[in-house]
Order: sequence, then structure tokens, then C-alpha cells
Amino acid sequence: MNKIANSHAFDRPVFSAEARQKFTQCYPEQPQIIGHDMASNRLLSLDALARLGTALPSTSVEYNPGDLPIGIAPDDVPDNGMSIADTILMIENSASWAVLKNIEQIPEYEALLLSLLNEIKPILEQKTGKMLRPQGFIFISSPDAMTPYHFDPEHNILLQLRGQKTMTVYPAGDTRFAPTAAHESYHSGGPRNLAWRDDFIAAGKAYSLSPGQAIFVPVMAPHFVRNGSEPSISLSITWRSDWSFAEADAHAMNHWLRKWGFNPDAPGRFPEQNKAKAIGWRILRKLHLV
Repeated sequence: MNKIANSHAFDRPVFSAEARQKFTQCYPEQPQIIGHDMASNRLLSLDALARLGTALPSTSVEYNPGDLPIGIAPDDVPDNGMSIADTILMIENSASWAVLKNIEQIPEYEALLLSLLNEIKPILEQKTGKMLRPQGFIFISSPDAMTPYHFDPEHNILLQLRGQKTMTVYPAGDTRFAPTAAHESYHSGGPRNLAWRDDFIAAGKAYSLSPGQAIFVPVMAPHFVRNGSEPSISLSITWRSDWSFAEADAHAMNHWLRKWGFNPDAPGRFPEQNKAKAIGWRILRKLHLV
């Protein structure tokens, strides 16, 4: 494994008092732009990220051409014909998009992730309970690259570090943009990419991100991302909660019930609404019945 350079500790908070106040107001259900003071960090240079991409397991690295349509099935995404290291080092001209997943597998990056999350941990735990499964993702994108329409199961703050991008976000829990079947499929092992319709475009809210800005994205809020005219680096800090796991398990339980001919109601967005189904799904898993 290649040696990754050590990080330095932050000498001041990355999220200001104003940013934390905005996060308090929007969490857990409303997208929101907040500021960040993430200074240049040698762990996030292109050279360091190329080494990180090589050090991570292949299952934790995804990269492909960046000139994709908004809606595309995962199986239809082509290979870009390059290694992950070359994709990153040549990102200005490689017309690609890359994501390094679960960066916390590398100790220096785990320390970076937890340092950032600890700044907002008291706020989030007051609202959605204990912070669970902290994970980090780094996105490296060529000019004009597209991240297709999809949703994610984590609470997420995306920090823009280099370049500009626009994230278009849709309301979480609205079945117009992510039908119940898509949720049930995803939480039963299916893809996170969603079916796109051109008439969706006017219904989304576009958030422009520049270095020094971050966006909070609610759990399972559909979105797509278009990069600006320069290479982009973004750091996504994510976590789960009892709130998010209860919704996920309730969707998985519904998927199982439908296979037996039932027509269950869709889960709600809050844990108490999903408790019975979530417990039922966890019992089935424990008994190895699913």
C-alpha cells in the first residue's frame, strides 16, 4: 500500500458559528448551503488523491466518463479506459468523474472525517440520535462532468474544495421524483440511480457551489450534479442515524411483504412511523429468513 501523507490538525473550526446555526435550522429535512473554512490540505491534493485511489480496495473506487446523461442505469455506464490514478492526475483533460468511497479505511482520512463530523455532532445527535456509521467520499470531476440522477441513504454534507458545481435537489420522500418501488428496490440491494424524466428539470432546486461553500443533503433526496468549467474536488462527510436506518428497514420490509402478495403503506419519514416494520425486518434478518 502506498504511504499517504499525514494530515495536520485544524487550528480553528471548519464550520463557523453561522454555519452551525444554519445546519441546526435545516437538519434533517431541508437542503441548505452553509459556509466552511476548509483550508488547503495536503491529503486533498491531486497527487495525494491519486495515491489514495490506488491504496483503497477496488470496490471502494468508482470512475467513468463524465459526459453522461442526467438519467442512466448503472449497467450502462461505460469504462473510461484509464486507471484511477491516471484519471485523477489527468482530471483536467480526462473527461471523467471519479469517487473514492469510504475514505475512513485509511487512518489519516478517518481522522480528517471525524474531526469535521465532531464539529456538528452535538447538533445532529440532538435531532436524530446517535451518529452512526460515519463515512467519507471524495469526488474528483473533469470540467462539465455529470453525476447522474440518484439518491443516497446517508445524511450528507458536501464540501466544495476546488472548482464549481451545481447540485439540483428534489424533495426527499416525494414519490413523484423517487417512486416507492425505487426505494424498496434500493434498500433490497438494487441500484441508487433513478429513472429520469425531462419534465423533472423545472421542479428541482439548483444550488451553486464554489470553494468555501457546502451543502447539506437530506437522506434519500434525489439529486444530480453538473460540474463547472474547471476541474472539481468535493469532500462528502456522511453519517447514518436510527432515523435513517428505520426508514431503510421499513422499505426493505415492504419489499418483502409485496413478494407475499401484500400491499403495505409506504414508510413515513420519521422513526416512530417506521418502528414496527423496521423491527420486523431486523428479526427476519436475524433469523436468516431474508
